[in-house]
Amino acid sequence: MKKPPATNEYFMARALTEARKALRKGEVPIGAVVVSAGKIIGRGHNLSITANDPTAHAEVVALRAAARTSGYYRLTGCKLFVTIEPCPMCAGALVWARVAEIVFGAKDPKAGACGSVMNIARHRKLNHRIKITAGVMEDDCRQLIQEFFKNKRKPR
Repeated sequence: MKKPPATNEYFMARALTEARKALRKGEVPIGAVVVSAGKIIGRGHNLSITANDPTAHAEVVALRAAARTSGYYRLTGCKLFVTIEPCPMCAGALVWARVAEIVFGAKDPKAGACGSVMNIARHRKLNHRIKITAGVMEDDCRQLIQEFFKNKRKPR
């Protein structure tokens, strides 16, 4: 069986698959995957409403899964692919996990903590800084979340 190409677009498409799972559950459609050596070791999508857990963001769910898979809480050398720019909580968790790179689709101009509002992932006073790659499959990622909020705000 032929191995799929390990491109940023390939892994972002997997994150979008996770985001659609969140959408089907009535959650804000954000998805994430953690990749180590070209292989997905953790997947997650927003579950805050479903789990009644304010920390159950896609990134945190994926980090927890990756830590279980790897058997270690430090995810050194791993990349996290997420459909929307991480919030401050998630960016902080990614710093503590020692993730090497964050690849995200669309910016979050209201709460983005990887450059839009603040930059926790690259903050010079923290003991770890993360490489950031923005705009991968940006239109697809933005469209999914904008459509969700547009439908949510429709008068009934």
